[in-house]
Amino acid sequence: MKDPVGPVLRMGEEVDQIVAAIEDDNPDIEIEVIDRGSYVRIQGEERVVLTEATLQAYLGSDYRIRSLENLMSSFSGRAITASDSITWLSAGAHKAGAAHTEGARS
Repeated sequence: MKDPVGPVLRMGEEVDQIVAAIEDDNPDIEIEVIDRGSYVRIQGEERVVLTEATLQAYLGSDYRIRSLENLMSSFSGRAITASDSITWLSAGAHKAGAAHTEGARS
C-alpha cells in the first residue's frame, strides 16, 4: 500500500466496531487491519475518514469521537480533527488539498 494512513488502537472491546465504522465511512478505499496482539493498525491509502455518526451507529448514541483518543496510541499520516470527525491524510494528499485551497483563494 502506497502512503498508508490511519489510527493505531490499543486492543479493547470496541476495536471491531471502530474498524467496521472506518470501513463504512470509506467505502471506496481498501482498509487494511494489522493485528499486532496488543494493538491494531488500521490503514487506508492516502485518506481515511471516521465520523462520530458512524461510530455512534456501532457504539451507541452517547459515544463521542473524542473518546477515540483513549484508545488511539498512535497514527500514521496527518490527523485533521473536527468536532464530529477525524481525517487522516498522507503528506501528498494534504499538500494537494492545500494547493487546491490556495488556488480557490486566488
